[in-house]
Amino acid sequence: QVQLVESGGGVVQAGGSLRLSCAASGSIFSTSAMGWYRQHPGKQRELVAVISSGGTTNYADSVKGRFTISRDNGKSTVYLQMNSLKSEDTAVYYCNLDPNSVHFKRLGPYWGQGIQVTVSS
Repeated sequence: QVQLVESGGGVVQAGGSLRLSCAASGSIFSTSAMGWYRQHPGKQRELVAVISSGGTTNYADSVKGRFTISRDNGKSTVYLQMNSLKSEDTAVYYCNLDPNSVHFKRLGPYWGQGIQVTVSS
């Protein structure tokens, strides 16, 4: 069973930084893509950044150059370093695990509980 637990959210002033962490239980972390998504009030969840099992990264245009996703397979943890934060980055951030294995993909989806990030102007 896969569980994802996010940490590191909170309140920060505009221009500041935060680092989110997402720790995964289970044994499929290293063979899964990991992603960070966010949801603004009243809007659909949107992709922020994703990192493949091989380390390839992709970012939403709105965060390119400001956010960095990384992973530590030894710790089964994915990180999102957020710099130069803006008020529009205020949202609930969710961690997602997307297995390479079709078997485990069918048992999903796998989401964390979400963590609030608030950027004050």
